[in-house]
Amino acid sequence: MLYNFLMVYFLQMNKNSFQLLNASFLQMKHEMKKEGNVSTVMQFVLLGFSEFPNLQGFLFGVFSMVYIIILVGNSLIIIIMRLDPALQNPMYFFLANFSSLEICYVSVTLPRILVNLWTQDRRISMLNCATQMCFLHMLGSTECFLLAVMAYDCYVAICNPLHYPLVMNQKMCIQLAIGSWISAIPLEIGQTCQIFSLHFCDSNQINHFFCDIPPILMLSCGDSSMHEISVYLEALLIGAVPFMLILASYSKIIFTILRLPTAQGWSKAFSTCSSHLMVVVLFFGTATITYLRPKSQHSAGGDKLLSLFYTIVTPMFNPMIYSLRNKDVIAVLRKLLIIK
Repeated sequence: MLYNFLMVYFLQMNKNSFQLLNASFLQMKHEMKKEGNVSTVMQFVLLGFSEFPNLQGFLFGVFSMVYIIILVGNSLIIIIMRLDPALQNPMYFFLANFSSLEICYVSVTLPRILVNLWTQDRRISMLNCATQMCFLHMLGSTECFLLAVMAYDCYVAICNPLHYPLVMNQKMCIQLAIGSWISAIPLEIGQTCQIFSLHFCDSNQINHFFCDIPPILMLSCGDSSMHEISVYLEALLIGAVPFMLILASYSKIIFTILRLPTAQGWSKAFSTCSSHLMVVVLFFGTATITYLRPKSQHSAGGDKLLSLFYTIVTPMFNPMIYSLRNKDVIAVLRKLLIIK
């Protein structure tokens, strides 16, 4: 019931966000037409993996398998959390949210990659490009906030176990989850409109496999330094603030673990949060390098490789990280998969 409410709320917010983005784009398009020939680009070409013409079929097969693994793995986690009464607690509630987020996150980019590889038609309209970038960053921001919420949940569970049921009650969990999903929506819509208000008059070829800020800024003509500064500020706000909260939570957790009297207590406490810590390092590490580097240090090959990690590789490994390192999840999987 809680999960259904959350997803309906999120879908409605996404619908409203898309309508607002569409209205902003139409206004921007109208203004661009009024300016004559100052800005001539109205669609882009995603070059993607065009430098490997003989590997298009192979890459389509690889990314198809990856997409299936992500969908099946994360869906399985959601099903497990819903079916087993033993997993009806805040930690698994947030994990189910995280798996839902990963499915939405990869679905923004991977289907488009597969279509481009299959049809070899890499054209994308400016509206579709803006929409893809907006949703990609909204969901990426949600992941930052949700990882911070999950770190806080670990902190309360380990450092204040007696108060855990009171602090992480049903109402608090719902509020934290909804806040994570919707907090960055206005900011990302504003930044998307700002980025696509730039003039693109030299080239329309995006040397990337999806619409992202760094490769689009490279196509702009004129001074884009103010836009770069706004990107850095947003990255600091949406990325650094949750990351600092995660560091603060784990500092408290480590201090509490070191005070435990037995090695068994250390092991149990660390196993509670080790999976989450691995995901944090994978996601924040690659995303930070991508968005906090100066424009002059960006390279097409490097950006593609880094973005593969935080948009595709990490969501593929997340179900494995959380399931293989979690005894409760493994026990439920055995009940579901083993036929007695």
